[in-house]
Amino acid sequence: MSKPALQASAHADVAEALRDCRRAFWSVAAFSAVVNVLMLAGPLYMLQIYDRVLTARSIPTLVALSVFLLGAYLFQAALDVIRSRIVVRAARLLDRRLQTTVHGAVLHLAIYSHNKAEAQVPVRDLDQIRAFLTGPGPIAIVDMPWMPIFLALCFLIHPWLGLVALGGGILLVVVTLLNERASRVPARAAANDAALRGAMIEADRRNSESIRAMAMGPALAARWTAINDRYIRAQGHASDVVNTFGSISKVLRLISQSAILGLGAYLVIRQELTAGSMIAASIMMGRALAPIEIAIANWRGFISARQSVVRLSSILARMPAAAVATVLPAPTRSLDVEKITVAAPGSQTAIVKDIDFRLAAGDVLGIVGPNGAGKTSLIRALIGVWPPVRGEVRIDGAPFDQWHPAAIGRHIGFAAQTAELFEGTVAENIARMEAGHDSEAALRAARTAGVHDMILRLPNGYDTRIGEGGAVLSAGQRERVALARAVFGEPFLVVFDEPNANLDHEGEVALQHTVRELKKRGAIVIIVAHRPSALASCDKILYLANGARQAFGLRDEILPKILARPYQPAAATGLKVVREASAGGDR
Repeated sequence: MSKPALQASAHADVAEALRDCRRAFWSVAAFSAVVNVLMLAGPLYMLQIYDRVLTARSIPTLVALSVFLLGAYLFQAALDVIRSRIVVRAARLLDRRLQTTVHGAVLHLAIYSHNKAEAQVPVRDLDQIRAFLTGPGPIAIVDMPWMPIFLALCFLIHPWLGLVALGGGILLVVVTLLNERASRVPARAAANDAALRGAMIEADRRNSESIRAMAMGPALAARWTAINDRYIRAQGHASDVVNTFGSISKVLRLISQSAILGLGAYLVIRQELTAGSMIAASIMMGRALAPIEIAIANWRGFISARQSVVRLSSILARMPAAAVATVLPAPTRSLDVEKITVAAPGSQTAIVKDIDFRLAAGDVLGIVGPNGAGKTSLIRALIGVWPPVRGEVRIDGAPFDQWHPAAIGRHIGFAAQTAELFEGTVAENIARMEAGHDSEAALRAARTAGVHDMILRLPNGYDTRIGEGGAVLSAGQRERVALARAVFGEPFLVVFDEPNANLDHEGEVALQHTVRELKKRGAIVIIVAHRPSALASCDKILYLANGARQAFGLRDEILPKILARPYQPAAATGLKVVREASAGGDR
């Protein structure tokens, strides 16, 4: 599938969800039509009171008209409730249609975006769209088509009254257009600063212990104050613009209503109009102008929602579409790495270049090399997180783009340098957070990883809730649970990135046990390691330096050569080695 086709497919998610919402709003428009017709009950009541009841002094007529008005208002209230509920359910439908896509976009941006704050944008945009849909703004929009009808009724009562009402409507429309023009830039600035502000506070939260230990608080507080002040200024500017035009629109509406009453009184004095008609015209003009005033008051929400739609569509258009339909059999044979060159997403600077090797079922490969050699970047390509710039990674002969991501993910196990767990139970984390997971499979994974006994010593065993990020566990315990998660479901390819960084002797023994069990059942295991103990179970060694393969072969042949080899500077291979800012620092 071509790139434009992929973008069109991704953009269609937002467009189709909004089309579904528009279909729901046709129902809202139908209810609004009846509601606006019922709005005529008030002016008609006033007209009859002034022109008939007071003149004839007829109490039965007053009672009949009042009962009719009460029924009309009750019916109107019921329809208002119904259309409000339709709007809320339409917003909920939009959220349901996009929530999975948005979650995928967050994960995609967290990996591929240079601006990490952008990863939070899709959820915030979806929230902004939903908040606008459930507010008074959309109701005002569907009420606006009735504005000409109410103005026409004012003309029917008297042309001069119609002209005053029309002039008031034109002034409010001009205010609306000026509001749109003036609020666009401040609203965009406030949204951008909000994203930076959120990313900064989240980074400070994640690194709170380091901040406290190294007294970084004052410096970071200064940075936070600067961005927060900028955000407050931008938000204040946007609010000032909207509030100013809101006040102008309110004053214009009051002036228009007062003008129509004054003019109506003049016409009554000249006996060109009845008092009831004067009051009815005032009410109808107020009803005609009310949607515009409500729209202006909610204009900031409209602008923010519109920007969110554009931004969310743009982000989803950059998401790769899952075009794979054929389900390949579970891999059992090989991993082929064919002359791959790897660069960070969005960059053309090679981190590793021309890496080439082959592993068969049951092979255990150790990847070693100095910091900055490109080990972590290489394994990102091996597990399909970063696509190679050149070359192919094939599992059982099929490159990653021939596998559906959900399908190949079940056959890959990965334990990162820093074990990141999720809020939930130990069993849920081992089972990769699957709903209704197979408890037996979780137990098998724990036993394979040698962590079963450790889990049983926790307060509630496998049902122990570990808190956000596994906060109630030690670093070593988190790492061992992550090992169990990596082998859950008996994956074919299992990759450990410095798995023994936080392990004690018991954890080291469990790691070696895990590798032997995986090898026994025919899995391919890749271990990135600095400590020699992690290489004890390896059959083969790949030595990287300066982003290039320096040696590959059997462990007992390669290790002595590596130990006898002096370190080569980065310039020796001509590659520009880029270092990460993440924990571990090794790319």
